[in-house]
Amino acid sequence: MNPIEEFNEYRAKMNEKIMAADNKVIKRFFNLDTNAYASGELDVKSKEMIGLACSMVLRCDDCIKYHLGKCHEVGMKSSEVFEVFSIATLIGGSIVIPHLRRAVEYWEELENQ
Repeated sequence: MNPIEEFNEYRAKMNEKIMAADNKVIKRFFNLDTNAYASGELDVKSKEMIGLACSMVLRCDDCIKYHLGKCHEVGMKSSEVFEVFSIATLIGGSIVIPHLRRAVEYWEELENQ
């Protein structure tokens, strides 16, 4: 199984278990997250770029992978993704660089699938 399939399958499996617990607060939070990334005054592509940059600055590899997958789905070009990477690195500083390396590796996987 490739890293993209592995990530997506694990995420789906665990989200299913989390939702099965039927916790109102968790369900509302997940719903809020889903609705925040829906098209509105900002288009989905812009929102995913913001999500990717924030995830990199916050150093969440799972979030970075998720947003990279969404960026790929909405047709972002590598040059656009690297501009997001540059902004995130500028804002987050050198501590973002290890996450940048993994993000580049994951983007390459997405592009080569």
